[in-house]
Amino acid sequence: MADSELQLVARRIRSFPDFPIPGVLFRDISPVLKDPTSFRASISLLANHLKKAHGGRIDYIAGLDSRGFLFGPSLAQELGLGCILIRKRGKLPGPTVCTSYALEYGKAELEIQRDALEPGQKVVVVDDLLATGGTMCAACELLGQLQAEVLECVSLVELTSLKGREKLGAVPFFSLLQYE
Repeated sequence: MADSELQLVARRIRSFPDFPIPGVLFRDISPVLKDPTSFRASISLLANHLKKAHGGRIDYIAGLDSRGFLFGPSLAQELGLGCILIRKRGKLPGPTVCTSYALEYGKAELEIQRDALEPGQKVVVVDDLLATGGTMCAACELLGQLQAEVLECVSLVELTSLKGREKLGAVPFFSLLQYE
């Protein structure tokens, strides 16, 4: 069953060469979102992995701005958990904690509301895709500032040639689909 669900999700990933710049092969998840059966399968596969890996030890799912917001709440609901948001700087009201991280040409900043978590709570970070790992690594650092324990990071797609998994260090990482 899981293999057929995974194949269903994989068939919905489209590739666009030379987007957004020449030399990049863009992996588009839009068809997964468009098809309720493949989207449901992606959530089910991620949830089953997390249940096996962590049982009932997860307190929250953290969705990353912005496409992690598409998977985070559905995954949290499937697991009977709440979802917290990690956003680009300036998008959250109230007191926040912020971290900056390097991009290819410049830097970016992420933030979380200061009261989103209590120290020691266990979190799984979710995004649609892991490329260089900068955003996911920054999210882990941000959660660390709140003294949360990051149990794992997960994504629908992983671009293995960019070695983003290595940037996460000791934090376990899981992806449904891997591409070069």
